[in-house]
Amino acid sequence: MFKVTPNPPDSDPASPYKLDSNKLNEAAERALDYHFPSSADIKATPRTPSTLFTVDPEVKTETLMVYLVETLASVDVMVHQLVDHLEGGDRNALLGISNSIMLAEITANRVLDQIDPPQ
Repeated sequence: MFKVTPNPPDSDPASPYKLDSNKLNEAAERALDYHFPSSADIKATPRTPSTLFTVDPEVKTETLMVYLVETLASVDVMVHQLVDHLEGGDRNALLGISNSIMLAEITANRVLDQIDPPQ
């Protein structure tokens, strides 16, 4: 037996809701503005630094620089230990990072020399 069914099925084209394109557009704009703020809104928002990790403001600059140099040296050692286990592009990328660390360490040492010149 063959039953005739229209494709697509007949339906009532009239919606129980009246759609106003202006209201829909306004709602969409509000949603976009809420979820995706403009760069002007982001720049206008005051920056509130996190207090999770803070550095004592009483610490001398020389002490901070010494800590920085030691940290950079430690990171460079870790990078070189990883380099020994890699080959190819990953190894080259890590060596490039090591080079950047070395340059930062040299710069930090230069700042230390200006703070407390060698005798």
